[in-house]
Amino acid sequence: MGRLVREALLDAGFEVVGSYDVDNIGELDCEAPAADLVVDFSAPAALPHVAAYVRRTGSALVSGATGFSPAQLEEIRDLGEKSPVVWSSNYSLGVAALRHATRLVADALPGWDVEIVETHHNQKADAPSGTAKALLVAVDPTGERPVVSGREGIVGARVPGEIGMHAVRGGTVAGTHEVHFFGADEEVCLTHRAASRQIFVSGAVAAARRLLGRPAGYYDFDELMFS
Repeated sequence: MGRLVREALLDAGFEVVGSYDVDNIGELDCEAPAADLVVDFSAPAALPHVAAYVRRTGSALVSGATGFSPAQLEEIRDLGEKSPVVWSSNYSLGVAALRHATRLVADALPGWDVEIVETHHNQKADAPSGTAKALLVAVDPTGERPVVSGREGIVGARVPGEIGMHAVRGGTVAGTHEVHFFGADEEVCLTHRAASRQIFVSGAVAAARRLLGRPAGYYDFDELMFS
């Protein structure tokens, strides 16, 4: 993703002043030159360095890393006090539409059983995906319903109101997300399939364009792109 984002930024007319990974990310703390924007598609372990850079330079931040803890997500939100910041687990416009559709169906079909299934390539480090977690919030905004991560053994009848969450890993799958709603004698399934990672890259570059020039604040990707 980092390589693809760098190439897309260059193609879009941005000047890229540096690239950082596990070998040189410590330079962000005090050595890396100031830029108007930093785009981060790394991993949670890089957040202290990215946050230090944003605080030091005042740059805008487009963050697409996943696997953050609640405390780390709060730290990213706090960066919005002095810089324009957007974080999303998925920069696909199609996935944004899926989240919206999921909210509508969940509201229209109360009491139906819900199962969320995400499939990714065999190198993905975190599970469930950040997008699956966002879909869970779309189904249950208050976080009051029990969540079951897979099932094994004699688990008994399905508990009313629970939400199943399942992660599948294999091959080179860029990303597939399904939200199943089961009623009596019928099922509704919302699905998004990514054919390549380019859709996430294009969305991140589009978000970068919109974020630059915005006042400091923490922006939701859907709000940034559709408002």
